[in-house]
Amino acid sequence: MVEIEVVYAAEDRQVLLAVSVPVGTHLRAAVQASGIAAQFPELDPANCPLGIFGKVVADADVRAVQAGDRIEIYRPLLVDPKEVRRLRAAKAALAKQQHP
Repeated sequence: MVEIEVVYAAEDRQVLLAVSVPVGTHLRAAVQASGIAAQFPELDPANCPLGIFGKVVADADVRAVQAGDRIEIYRPLLVDPKEVRRLRAAKAALAKQQHP
């Protein structure tokens, strides 16, 4: 058995589960085995992007977990961060022009 953690952060709460899975279990199977989807009905563990310690894993259906891995379940961004920065800069520039 391998000890891992499965983490998901919704808008209103975060959950970290310690899970033991058999050696050779791939990331997506480990997430499904954790039961975390029962706590978040909106979560689709079969299709959501996964990562380990902040790095997205492209082959989550193939890559086997390793002892100590923290599997992170990512949700889609609601707003593009670049667009938010652009809008903030435009607003600041407009305010600066109106109040020199």
